[in-house]
Amino acid sequence: MRTLNRQSGVLLPVFSLPGKYGCGGFGEEAREWIDILAEGGFSVWQVLPFGVTDGHNSPYMSFSSFGGNPYFIDPEELFRQGLVTKSELAAQECADIYKCDYKKLGEVRVPFLKKAAARLSDRTPVFDFMRENPRISQACRFFASKEANGGNAWQTWRVQPSDDDVFAWQFIQYEFHRQWRKIHDYAGQKGVKILGDLPFYVSLDSFDVWADPSQFMLDADKRPTHIAGVPPDYFSADGQKWGNPLYDWGKMESDGFSYWRARLGYMLSLFDGIRIDHFRAISSYWSIPRDSETAKTGKWEKGPGEKLIDALGTVSGGKLILAENLGLIDDDAEKLLEYSGYMGMAVFQFGFDGNPLSPHLPHNYRENLAAYTGTHDNNTLLGFWWELDDSTRKSALDYFGNPENACMATIRALLMSRASLVVFPAQDLLGYGADTRINTPGVAHGNWQYRLSPEQMRSIDTALYSHLNRIYARTK
Repeated sequence: MRTLNRQSGVLLPVFSLPGKYGCGGFGEEAREWIDILAEGGFSVWQVLPFGVTDGHNSPYMSFSSFGGNPYFIDPEELFRQGLVTKSELAAQECADIYKCDYKKLGEVRVPFLKKAAARLSDRTPVFDFMRENPRISQACRFFASKEANGGNAWQTWRVQPSDDDVFAWQFIQYEFHRQWRKIHDYAGQKGVKILGDLPFYVSLDSFDVWADPSQFMLDADKRPTHIAGVPPDYFSADGQKWGNPLYDWGKMESDGFSYWRARLGYMLSLFDGIRIDHFRAISSYWSIPRDSETAKTGKWEKGPGEKLIDALGTVSGGKLILAENLGLIDDDAEKLLEYSGYMGMAVFQFGFDGNPLSPHLPHNYRENLAAYTGTHDNNTLLGFWWELDDSTRKSALDYFGNPENACMATIRALLMSRASLVVFPAQDLLGYGADTRINTPGVAHGNWQYRLSPEQMRSIDTALYSHLNRIYARTK
């Protein structure tokens, strides 16, 4: 997937897929979605991070970089294996098909999976998988320990988990990866590559920090001295305080960035390529004192730069690496992107700032670029057009020659551009409004919930998009 010659893709998180069980997952709906992509001439499915999420259910705040979200496991597959009963399966169903039911999932899904684990007669495949994936095996002990200590942060743990509880998590991770491998293989058969997403930072209360605190900027009490975020930008006048601990880049360099090489290697075992979120932090990162009220008090610090890029090159295997180079990008970050050879990003919705040379306008797109109508952090395309102020909307419509359908004009403009890869959120293919956006940065609640219904997913006009992909040379 290293060279993408005029391809197109669709962004849809796994949790946004249809299904009866609280959120999207690895069931038949995932295969049907892949069929729809292939029929529409799309060759890339972009997903969001797969990790076990925190209490806010953000895929960018995970309890581990190694391992997958139990909610994605298909309950019906466990029933077919004879590991759960019909009544137990029925109890997993949720009434709301338009939003993820995280409340119910948090109450019923892991206990359900533990029942399946306890009934597994042959544990050899699970143990074999753990031997082959030692970091996932360690992460399973972390998850079990967290449960045994009432969900508390790892710095306060006193109770050791039982062997059965550790095995339950080993089974969960084994089954997650087994089911995903089947979905991934099916996508490959259909000519669809899957682009994963690697969050740049990790949570303080994570396996990553628990396994080796020395890799992070922590004080003697294992609290971060400074935290990650970004200065004021397009999304927030106060900037964003993410709260993640910062990396001790000197320590990481001393062992050849082994942690980062392991992270990338694991991600590329799951996907055909990945997007590195917040790429600019490799060049320089925003460091915020731990107790600051807002991100405004932070300052830029120098990142690992070319040294980390070189280390990652030893495990990338020629696969596509997409760099999220959005926001406040300086010359050093641009030079690092060029050095890396990674594909950069452009987002149409950022293009109308009055600068005709904006890199986000389709006529300025270069070839080694992934162009988006919007990302998971943006409004939908229809919502964007609808909410523009009158002056900017007039300018934007004039850019396209005052079309009758601004959304379709935008989609066509990206498809006909020079960008090697263009990506559309699924909502933009359907013409949906702002009520279907996935995330609003800086807002703590109500995100990561959006789902397609089966009827909505099947209503995507695959004939139209197949036609457009053909005439703009984005499909074979």
